[in-house]
Amino acid sequence: MHAASGSSVNLRFALPAEPLRSFVTTYYCIDSVCSPREPWLEDYLHPEWANLRFLGQTAASSVIGPGKLTPCPGFAVTGPTSRATRFRLSSGRSWGIGLMPAGWAALFASQAGDYADRIVDGLADPVFAAFAPLAHALAAGAGDFADELALIETHMAVTFAQAPPGDPAITALTEALLDPELVAVAELAERMAINVRSLERLSCRAFGFPPKLLLRRQRFLRSLARFMLDPSLRWLGALDCHYHDQSHFVRDFRRFIGMSPSAYSKLDKPLLVAAARARMAIAGEAVQGLHRPQ
Repeated sequence: MHAASGSSVNLRFALPAEPLRSFVTTYYCIDSVCSPREPWLEDYLHPEWANLRFLGQTAASSVIGPGKLTPCPGFAVTGPTSRATRFRLSSGRSWGIGLMPAGWAALFASQAGDYADRIVDGLADPVFAAFAPLAHALAAGAGDFADELALIETHMAVTFAQAPPGDPAITALTEALLDPELVAVAELAERMAINVRSLERLSCRAFGFPPKLLLRRQRFLRSLARFMLDPSLRWLGALDCHYHDQSHFVRDFRRFIGMSPSAYSKLDKPLLVAAARARMAIAGEAVQGLHRPQ
């Protein structure tokens, strides 16, 4: 509940079936109730991997990075992001599916880099045609959480049964990006036992961005996750050990979130903080970009 406005939000996360945990991070359901005085719930999403969002009757608008909010389609596909996504939600229920890089590569023929920092209409883009039936089924749902989750789980099981097997190189790169000791592209290529050019191709195909930017993003997300779980740390206590100083971190913060850490700290975050804690409780990580493939 947001005391000042009378609005409330309820987030529920569910883990995918074990065979899919190298491909899918979580399924999540958002029930939002906005007050007449404030008909929108507004927040920022940090950079993350790709997500499929099914808004049903919920009205939403968003923008990745700076710019004006624009209306979201009912089935919104967001590619991997390197900038914060500002969004607004009306009252209603919406569902989301978080995809690991291996999940994107297994499900979709297009490169993740072609959708990086973009939101597209999943019903209008043939790349995502396999999820149109799920989008229609959820939009017609009666609002029962267990029934709608079962719809998603069944659809995902069938879809992945028809998908090619996962690429071990993508899983290996996902694991390597989670190692806080890896800070240079050359080290990453050596860990992967491939040359830098091959690493760049793999990175853009499944992860959406060049490896240098991914390493920088992961370092930032480690610090952001610590702060979100324990704001009493303040930023200095949350910094990743590879930040040279506070100004180094501030530059990254402006790059990925679009504002200073102090400005971000003052924002009301009705959804993001609750999501971090709920995700941590069920999946062991506060942010999607730090999920470990299983």
